Amino acid sequence: MLQSHFGEFAALLTAMFWTVTALAFESAGKKVGSLSVNLIRLLIGFVLISIYTLITRGLFLPIDATGSTWLWLLISGIIGFVLGDLFLFQAYVEVGSRIAMLVMATSPPITAIISYIVFGERLSKISIIGMSITIIGIAIVVFKKDLEENKVEFAHPAKGLAFAFLGSLGQACGVILSKVGMGNYNPFAATQIRIIAGIFGFTILITVMKKWGNLSIAFKDAYALKRISLGAIFGPFLGVSFSLLAIQHTTAGVAATITSITPVLIIPPAIRILKEKVTSREIVGSLITIVGVGVLFL
Repeated sequence: MLQSHFGEFAALLTAMFWTVTALAFESAGKKVGSLSVNLIRLLIGFVLISIYTLITRGLFLPIDATGSTWLWLLISGIIGFVLGDLFLFQAYVEVGSRIAMLVMATSPPITAIISYIVFGERLSKISIIGMSITIIGIAIVVFKKDLEENKVEFAHPAKGLAFAFLGSLGQACGVILSKVGMGNYNPFAATQIRIIAGIFGFTILITVMKKWGNLSIAFKDAYALKRISLGAIFGPFLGVSFSLLAIQHTTAGVAATITSITPVLIIPPAIRILKEKVTSREIVGSLITIVGVGVLFL
């Protein structure tokens, strides 16, 4: 079971890791801002993953990667880490990590469509059914019906939902570009290259926006720094690496759909830790999403 569905299980672990990182970055972002959180978590993630690759591969830096691998993964890092995560982290601030991650689940169909165009990957009927059920579950949470005006509307602020969707688009494009550049290359080393691109990207953004003062404040905030460190372990280090491992062993669309269950996993800690109120509609939608992901394992 584990061997035949290795990619799916790697994607499931990714969803668990991203649950932790979403909660950690939401609380840190509200204290010190999304730009500071993004750069610090990438710096910490880079150190952690470099130590890991030094131990496992004997290389502190991915100097064994080809020029083509570097090019595609750097582009992937700019689109996924910088543009995608910039919008996602702002969505954390606007609508919270739980709703932001739920909207991010629109990434699977986007990924699947692009993957079909680029790689010619064809999804089986059961995979399409599973993805469809998952998206229906997400839609139940994101939309609500206004009984007075008899129309369907967003259940949360449109600005935050838009940021989350743009984050989703960035993630989907980042996954596809990663698959193009990575091939059979080591997923952890590939993540290093993407993180390097992210660090340079956010360094330029912070310089242009003159936010270095905010970064200094963030480093002095013990509360925020602890949560950024926790998020970095489960995000840039474990989460991203396992997501690349997943797309090596299953189709990009299936991997992206399984990782989209983070909003379901995040409900219990959101209630207990963040004291959020979760509606029955959101619970039903989340359960339907779980069913959809379960179908992908059939």
